[in-house]
This record gives sequence, structure tokens and C-alpha cells, in this order.
Amino acid sequence: MSNSLPQTIDAIQDMLKKANYVADRSLATVLYLSLKMQRPLFLEGEAGVGKTEIAKVLAEQLGRPLIRLQCYEGLDISSAVYEWNYARQMIEIRLAEATETANRDSLGSDIFSERFLIKRPLLKALENSGGGAPVLLIDELDRTDEPFEAYLLEILSDFQVTIPEFGTIRAEEPPIVIITSNRTREIHDALKRRCLYHWVDYPDAAREKEIISLKLPGADARLSEQIVLFVQALRKDPNLFKLPGIAESLDWTTALTELDVISLDPDVINDTLGVLLKYQDDIVKIQGSEAAEIITQINREIGTR
Repeated sequence: MSNSLPQTIDAIQDMLKKANYVADRSLATVLYLSLKMQRPLFLEGEAGVGKTEIAKVLAEQLGRPLIRLQCYEGLDISSAVYEWNYARQMIEIRLAEATETANRDSLGSDIFSERFLIKRPLLKALENSGGGAPVLLIDELDRTDEPFEAYLLEILSDFQVTIPEFGTIRAEEPPIVIITSNRTREIHDALKRRCLYHWVDYPDAAREKEIISLKLPGADARLSEQIVLFVQALRKDPNLFKLPGIAESLDWTTALTELDVISLDPDVINDTLGVLLKYQDDIVKIQGSEAAEIITQINREIGTR
């Protein structure tokens, strides 16, 4: 674990793999450029493909604090950036009045000083504790409203926050910013222009097998191969409402291992599809003959190797 940044793309890939994150060359390249250029990295893709994990791995491997802002509808400045401690301010005013030491001008500036300022994730991310700038994860930005998205422009452009009563707080060293979106709505071009962009896709079969073997080294090799081929087959189905991500593949592998399953069969699949698929219509579609057909094709493919 080191505070210094990797100096090559290969070093980025090695760092990620050390944390059991298998990244393709294009992701490692854009991550390297983001670190070198000190630009936010905007990661878009389906849920469960490993976007959030990148920020966690970066913080862990670089020895930096991780500051996470989980976005949601209605997120506002007081929850994301800062707010004043109004209760403490009122107590200060009452104490000053009680002791008859209140001076309107000096009291006004005092109650809007830093000791009354409650710092939320975005403001905390502008601070440097001495061990290097933190990793700021702005997770699922597409869940927020457009006005909040517009507020982020100052932070992402100049790494600063302007507080009307206090002034402008600027980062001495820009934080490492990772922004994720599941694309439930389009993010405005003004924000995207301030970032480097990468689409995080589902892994191919070889990379998914590697991920499972790294994350779950105790899983049976044949079972893991069957799981990967089954999940890859599901992802080709255009009629499924929600395709399973790598997170679901790992959960399913763990669940089947806990059940001491050594090989997939239709009954096992029917009993455990709720781990892999999250919508009843999808489960009903795959259960039964569909699952049996996929397993038959998988076993035929494995048997011909």
C-alpha cells in the first residue's frame, strides 16, 4: 500500500489485480490518464459491473481515505456539501446576549466561522490530511436531480466550494474523483466535459472466470465454468428485464458453493435463480425448460473441449 501514484498503465493493472480487480487495458488506460491529468473519471455502465469497486480499490491500494457520496433523489447541498450548526450558533448568540458582550459585527463573523461549519462529503474531500488527497466517490449520480448535478460543476472544474457566509474553500491537492452512473437518465454534457469517460461493460467469459477464481479461490473449477457460461448465455437474452452483473455471478457462485453443489442441473438452477435474477418475470422465463436447454448446451460445449 503506497501513497504514490502508479507511473504506467501496466502498474495500474498490476495494482488493481493485487486487489483482485481484473481490469481490461482500456479501463486501466483511462484510469492512468485520470490520475496523471488530475481529472475526474466518469464511469457509466449497468449495475453490478464493478464501477464502485474501482474507487474502493484505489483508496485501499494508494493508502488514501475513501469519501463516498451516495446519491439519491432530493440530495441537496446541506446533505452533500455543508450546513451550519444552527443550534450551536443560537447558543453562542444567547450566551453573548446574556453576558452583554454581544457586538453585532464581530458576533456575525464569529458564528459563521469554521467551528460552526458542518462538513459533508464533498467539502471533506477538499481537505488534505497530509497522507495525500482522498478518493472521492460520487456514486450513482444519475439518481440525483439536475440542479444538484449543476452545483457539482464548480467542484469538478476548480476543486473548490464557495460558501456565501464564509468564502471559498479550495483544495491544496485535487482529490481523486470517481463518478458512477447506471444510466437511468442522461447526465448533462457540461458535467461530462469536465471528466474522462469510460463505459464499464460486462466481462467476457475469460475475464469473468478469472474474476471468480480470484475472488472465490475455493470454488470448484468446473462449477465456476458452468456458472460463467450460464450467465454469459443469459446476457445474450434480449427479453430479460435486468441482466445479471459480475456481482450476481459472484453471489451465485458463493451460494452454490455453500450448498455443496458441484455441477449445475435444472433443479439446482430453479431453486437458486433468485440469487442471480432480481425480477420475477425474468425468473419465470428462465426456470424450467429454458434453464434445462442452456445447461444442455453448456455441457455439450464443455464436453467437446
